[in-house]
Amino acid sequence: MDQPANLQDKSASPPAGAAPKSSEGPALSDTKRAPIMRQFELIEAVKAYDPTADEALLNRAYVYAMKMHGSQLRASGDPYFAHPIQVAGILTDYRLDTATIVTALLHDVVEDTSATREDIAEMFGEEVAVLVEGVTKLSRLELQAEHTRQAENLRKFILAISRDVRVLLVKLADRLHNMRTLHFVKPEKRERISRETLEVYAPLGRSIGIHSIAAELEELAFEHLNATARVAIQRRLEALKLENGSAIEAVSPEIERVLSEAGLTARVKGREKTPYSIWRKLQRKTVGFSSLSDIYGFRVIVESEDDCYRALGVIHRAWPMVPERFKDFISTPKSNNYRSLHTTVVGPGGLRIEMQIRTEIMDRVAEDGVAAHWAYKNQSYGFDREAMEADGGRDPLLNLRHLVQVIEHGEGGEDWVEHAKLEMYLDQVFVFTPKGTLITLPRGGMPLDFAYAVHTEVGDTAVGVKINGELKPMRTALQNGDVVEIIRGTKREAPTDWRSLTVTGRARSAIRRFIRSSEREEFVRLGKTTLEQTLERAGKSLADVKLTEVLKTFAMPSEEDMFDAIGRGRLTATRVAETLFPALKGQLKAGPERKRIGEESPRLFVRGGGLTPGVSIHFGQCCSPVPGDRIVGILEPDKGLTVHTIDCQTLADFADDDSVWQDLQWTPQAERSAVGAVKLHATLTNARGVLGQVASVIGEAGGNILNLSMAHRQHDFYDVDIDVEVEDARHATMIIAALRANPYVDTVDRARG
Repeated sequence: MDQPANLQDKSASPPAGAAPKSSEGPALSDTKRAPIMRQFELIEAVKAYDPTADEALLNRAYVYAMKMHGSQLRASGDPYFAHPIQVAGILTDYRLDTATIVTALLHDVVEDTSATREDIAEMFGEEVAVLVEGVTKLSRLELQAEHTRQAENLRKFILAISRDVRVLLVKLADRLHNMRTLHFVKPEKRERISRETLEVYAPLGRSIGIHSIAAELEELAFEHLNATARVAIQRRLEALKLENGSAIEAVSPEIERVLSEAGLTARVKGREKTPYSIWRKLQRKTVGFSSLSDIYGFRVIVESEDDCYRALGVIHRAWPMVPERFKDFISTPKSNNYRSLHTTVVGPGGLRIEMQIRTEIMDRVAEDGVAAHWAYKNQSYGFDREAMEADGGRDPLLNLRHLVQVIEHGEGGEDWVEHAKLEMYLDQVFVFTPKGTLITLPRGGMPLDFAYAVHTEVGDTAVGVKINGELKPMRTALQNGDVVEIIRGTKREAPTDWRSLTVTGRARSAIRRFIRSSEREEFVRLGKTTLEQTLERAGKSLADVKLTEVLKTFAMPSEEDMFDAIGRGRLTATRVAETLFPALKGQLKAGPERKRIGEESPRLFVRGGGLTPGVSIHFGQCCSPVPGDRIVGILEPDKGLTVHTIDCQTLADFADDDSVWQDLQWTPQAERSAVGAVKLHATLTNARGVLGQVASVIGEAGGNILNLSMAHRQHDFYDVDIDVEVEDARHATMIIAALRANPYVDTVDRARG
């Protein structure tokens, strides 16, 4: 929505026609003002594809919107009513139903005039009212706010459009018309809207297959965000045209001739790639302008799916195929239902050209995505029903539904925003379970992404992977056609480097849930043990008391919840003990020092000024501090105090929040205790008896192996994680030095987060 000029400070808008232009190259938004589509023209456009359209409803909506917007003006100086008319006109190109066109006409009246939702429902029906309300709510969400609010707003945005995709279709058309006239607004607003368009709206358009709108949005945003790059690419395109002449006009008839001689009826559409698509390719492949030559694309439209494959064979016989550039999206469609064969050949004149081979229906779905399916669903309007049904019957909203699933089961925050943007942009790979089930992942997806795509339980218990029958590291990037078998254990710990082992929001969200669940178990155990020790010091026993009454006092649903609260530092064991035994009040004093209690307690003590009496203290598993290490504490409300080594990489997450940092030192008791456990990462030569040698070296140096696990295995080397009990940091350093002296140990270091 672009605010009417008479509802905002008019000084914010430059004079009509004062469009900023880059020094060279045409600006996409420098277009002549389109005439306002008249009432009868809009109705004729709708009835051309839907003869049964409710003409009276369209008339009422047109007149009502014109009346309500009245004398409002846009930043361009045009009547505001021109905007909803243009939005409706864009949507008629996609043959959308009457309710959607009416919504386009009315999409700003609730936001910008005195009209209410109730007015819309009474005059135009509940269906239109719901759609208008949905678009209005989206207009109020600022998607380029600071990260925290942006995350929540983007969540609301995705959830809203998932309930009825027509809301998104109207919003995309709304954004497209606003982008076409964006040169009339102030530069800072132009940049914000363009970035939001590039990061949210264009990817959403592609995720539901509406590539025509998405491509124009990308080009318009690119023009405002990186005019210099756009001009440079245009120069290169012009230079290539001079070198190659009119390549499209020359190549298209040649392709048609070759296919015709093979008995195939085909229509060829040639196109030059857009500056933005070329820029993205340059960014991905890190190549320079001088090597930019792959700029032409041709769509070969044939009559049937069988003809697609026949045409592919003919083309490959006629011109050399560029290796590793063939993709079959017909047998394995994209999740937005895109279907086509892709290949790149060295065509006539030695030009590298991309070809997409598809049927008419595939072409329509490729351009219009879910809009084409919506038109088909509503029996509009010139569709071949049998052809559309034969084209797959798949869910064109699969990408959108996947994002919704991540939102509804995730924990939110800035991470989710990045995952959502990432997954809407990424290309896809197609892999299979051992039983042949197709799993679609973003390019770069790894075994843990695959495991969580199959089922959360599979991901939670994944300990290894076989790819095409061979054991592979969990950080292997999956390739098209891989058969992936997840090796499962009964229980596992979340890998400390899980961010580098996953790319999908679904997997990362599930792992965070897994970690939170594991943390709860640890805090419950810690809280229970802390309360038991507090009671024991007073000569009492937890086994002799009933906790029912104390649960009510602290509004705790269960004993586990109370132990969890004690473990996290939200409730002190002293308060619970004094509530159980009022006579103990004032006798139990929690000192500034606190022992970490667990199943394998290292009996360490830390001290520091400003620590809250009774706060729970636990030690970061990321860096495993031991006496002798320089340490620092991070105090969080839900976690208590976490002790880290001063060089722990996790501390970077708290660099901007001074309030959570606590200066800590080891107490003399801790430095006298042989109690620590460190985690070592080692890369070992893959030879017989190496693990035995490692164990011997550690044992001879006075260490005790608590746990050893294989992280990654290759042909010549494998990585292991070793938890070793040590006396202090100096002892750990001595063990590491002894391991480095072994010829079969390639590298060994302490984990630092």
